[in-house]
Amino acid sequence: MAEQPIREEMVEYPGEGVTLRAYVAIPHGVSRAPAVIVVQEWWGLNDHIKDIARRLAREGYVAIAPDLYSRLGHKVTADPNEAGRLMNSLAQEDGLKDLKATLAYLKTRPEVDPNRLGITGFCMGGGYALMLPCVTTDIKAAVPFYGPIPNPDTPLQQLSAPVLYIYGEDDGWITKADVERLKAALKKYNKPGEVKTYPGCPHAFFNDTRPDVYKPAEAQDAWSRMLRFFDQHLRS
Repeated sequence: MAEQPIREEMVEYPGEGVTLRAYVAIPHGVSRAPAVIVVQEWWGLNDHIKDIARRLAREGYVAIAPDLYSRLGHKVTADPNEAGRLMNSLAQEDGLKDLKATLAYLKTRPEVDPNRLGITGFCMGGGYALMLPCVTTDIKAAVPFYGPIPNPDTPLQQLSAPVLYIYGEDDGWITKADVERLKAALKKYNKPGEVKTYPGCPHAFFNDTRPDVYKPAEAQDAWSRMLRFFDQHLRS
């Protein structure tokens, strides 16, 4: 598919006890198009996450990147210590509420088909991308990148969407045992999903703003796999 021209905007919408901000990238001229939520890493809603949303929009998806730190003063940081504090200050329950509010907002947009909604996320956001389809049936496809796996795995009993989980074999945060646990849970609970593991890749290997971890060839392969996955589940 040829790249489409896009428009961008920052929006606000109500959550539970919070006004949420989000970045939205929209292909020009679409109506009732599939949409994808892009969930941030622990750094906050930074330019890298916005760029991923733009890339998805150029592929024909309405993409929304909610600021999951809206409850924490809309923080963005490059300091890993502060990022860790921010991530740990956001209760998962609140993050999931804010993502549900994002789904509700998406359904109000005339550009969006409310029956074709997907999610992706990275690091912290990968955990949310895996968990959201466990607490709502609105998500039709999920592509978590190296996100935390729930332990115990009981939330995965309620998983309502096919999952493509992207993982770097040399990840120092998410262990191989975690990923094997995810594979076992998908099989145990008879849930559609697959894990794609990239040998020699560290945590955050998709992040092209971080030369210390970025792996261009594997990142491009993961991007292509994600697009095929979303095409299969959100366009058919």
